[in-house]
Amino acid sequence: MEAEGEGAQGYFRQIDARTFVPTAHVGGAWNVAEQHVAPAIGLLVHAVEVDHRTRHPSPLQIARLSYDIWGTIPMEAVTIDINVLRPGRTIELVEARLCHDGRPAIVLRAWLTRAYDSHDVAAVNFATMPPPDAIPAWNPSSIWAGGLIASTQVRRQEEHPGRARCWIRSHTALIEQKDVSATARTMGLVDVANGLTPLGSPQDIAFPNLDLTAHILRAPIGEWLGLDISVASGATGIGLTHSIMHDIDGPFGAMSQCLTVRPKT
Repeated sequence: MEAEGEGAQGYFRQIDARTFVPTAHVGGAWNVAEQHVAPAIGLLVHAVEVDHRTRHPSPLQIARLSYDIWGTIPMEAVTIDINVLRPGRTIELVEARLCHDGRPAIVLRAWLTRAYDSHDVAAVNFATMPPPDAIPAWNPSSIWAGGLIASTQVRRQEEHPGRARCWIRSHTALIEQKDVSATARTMGLVDVANGLTPLGSPQDIAFPNLDLTAHILRAPIGEWLGLDISVASGATGIGLTHSIMHDIDGPFGAMSQCLTVRPKT
């Protein structure tokens, strides 16, 4: 099945328990004929949470999400399969595979843990960010193409290329006519961090990410996702985008993306 049109109200339309069709809003930044992986990253979280709730009367909380991106995804239907690698009452490791035409495209391994009362030692030693209304609006479509980028609102305070504080939100649902958790919705946006303060023009150099790993201290709240972004690149084609993730209450986690950096010829 090919992608739905621009009038769609979500990034994906669910066909059955395993199958999802992207809409035009999923169009990629590097290639508009391919899916941007950001919504798929959120979709995999949703699939893990739905499966988990069917097996646990008292659901565990997501602590880590580690994605490996195996390849590009055309603007066509994808399927998701779940495999519990390490079941448990207090800790669980789950693998979710998003496939196109039987080929793995993104593989997620998620650690889930039981909630405990740790208020006495609670501390988040990350710098805070200015609120969204204190940062100027910026149009990411000025350097990036694609439906995903066009569907977002971004505010950016850039110190220099590779270092910026950004707020991003989208009013497009992750899945049409489906409720999803705040974690799934937020994770459906975090991959854009890699393109919000690039070291060079994407017209001159390619720097797609091979993975994305997020460590989450608590579930996010509100519609805005804050990203305190630092980008680094070595001299032999390997880069890193590292971001502290924020909501309106402050930092709630950290996220890193491994980049393959190569000049365009």
